[in-house]
Amino acid sequence: MNRYKRIFVVVMDSVGIGDAPDGAAYGDEGADTLGHITREIPDLKIPHLTKLGLANLKPLTGITPPPEPAGLCVRLIERSNGKDTMTGHWEMMGIHTTSPFITFTDTGFPPELIAELEARTGKKVIGNKAASGTAIIDELGEEEIRDGKMIVYTSADSVLQICGQEETFDLQNLYRCCEIAREITMKPEWKVGRIIARPYVGYHPGEFKRTSNRHDYALSPPSPTAMNVLKDAGLDVISVGKISDIFNGEGVTEGHHSDSSVHGMEQTIEVARRANWQGLCFTNLVDFDALWGHRRNVRGYADELERFDVKLGELLEVLGPDDLLMITADHGNDPTWTGTDHTRETVPLLMWSPSLKNGALLPDCDTFGVIGATVADNFGCRMPEETIGTSLMAIFES
Repeated sequence: MNRYKRIFVVVMDSVGIGDAPDGAAYGDEGADTLGHITREIPDLKIPHLTKLGLANLKPLTGITPPPEPAGLCVRLIERSNGKDTMTGHWEMMGIHTTSPFITFTDTGFPPELIAELEARTGKKVIGNKAASGTAIIDELGEEEIRDGKMIVYTSADSVLQICGQEETFDLQNLYRCCEIAREITMKPEWKVGRIIARPYVGYHPGEFKRTSNRHDYALSPPSPTAMNVLKDAGLDVISVGKISDIFNGEGVTEGHHSDSSVHGMEQTIEVARRANWQGLCFTNLVDFDALWGHRRNVRGYADELERFDVKLGELLEVLGPDDLLMITADHGNDPTWTGTDHTRETVPLLMWSPSLKNGALLPDCDTFGVIGATVADNFGCRMPEETIGTSLMAIFES
C-alpha cells in the first residue's frame, strides 16, 4: 500500500547551503548561498523553513534552530558534473550527468552557428555575448525593433536566448526562430541545454519589460526518470513553473506555467486543494535564481525567501496526512560571490507530512537522486537500472 497518496517536490531554485566537497574544482570553495545571505541580513524571517529544520542543517546567522525539527532534514551532495538547472533537476529524478552541458559564456556563439541561424531565420543577429536579459534589451532593443534584427545572448547556463519585441517581432515568429536554433544546436559541438524565447514589450530603454510568454526548448533527458515511471504507472505528474520545460515534457501529465515564484506557490497550493489526483506535483520557483542570485542582489534574495516562507505556511495548512512535502534546491547562486554564475554547493532537503511522527537531522546523502528514488518507492514503482539514488522511504516507516 502507498505510504503517501500525493508528494509535492518544491525546488527553491539556487537556494544552496554551502560546503560542496568538490566546490574548489568549480572555483566555488567557500560559496554559501543561505549562510552568506543570513550573514548580510541577520534579521531574515523564515519561521516555517526554520520549523521544518533548515537551520538544523548548518548554523545560519540570526536564526535559532528548534531543538527538534518538525521535518526530516538532510543535505544533498550533487554527484553529476555541472552546476546548472537541468543537471540538478535531472539528478533529482535519477539522471547522472557525467559531461557538463556546453556553455559559451566567455566567447559568445561561434560565427558558424550564428551564420546558419541568420540564414535559416532570415534575421540578422545582434548581441551574441553573455549578458543580463534586461540589460541587453535596454542596450539593443531599439536597434532590434528599428532594423528588424534579432537579439541573441547567453548566460552562465548552457543556454541560447533570443529576445523579440512581441508586437514588432511577433511571438509566433520568435518561437519559429527558437525552434530553428534548437535544431541547429543539436550538433555535439553546439549542444546547449536550452533555447529560450525571451519576449518583451516597450519601445525605449527604461520602459522595456519582459513578458510571461517565455518558452524553453530543452533537451530531453537521455533516459527515463522517476517522472516517466510514475506516468507509465497511471499516476499524475503535475508540473508547476519551468519543470515541464526542463524535462522537455517527458513524464509530465499536466503542466502549469508560472509568472513568478509567488504565483508558482499559489498554483501549488491550488493543486494541493484538489482532491482528485494521485502522484507527484513538481514545482520550480525560479525567481531566487533569475531575479536575485545572478544579479548578486542580497536584499532581493532575502525578501524572496521571506515571501516564499509566507506561502509555505499557507501550503502547510492545506496538506493532509496522506501528503508528503519535499523542499529542496538544484544548485547554489551565492549573491555575495564573485561573477554572476551559479555556485557549486550542497542543497537542503526538508521533508514533512502532517502524519510524520518525529523529525530528525539525517546524515548527508551523496546524490540528489534520493528524491526521485523516494518518490518512485512510495508509489511502488521500479526505477530504471541506470538511474542513481536510494529511497529514503524506510525512514518514514521507522
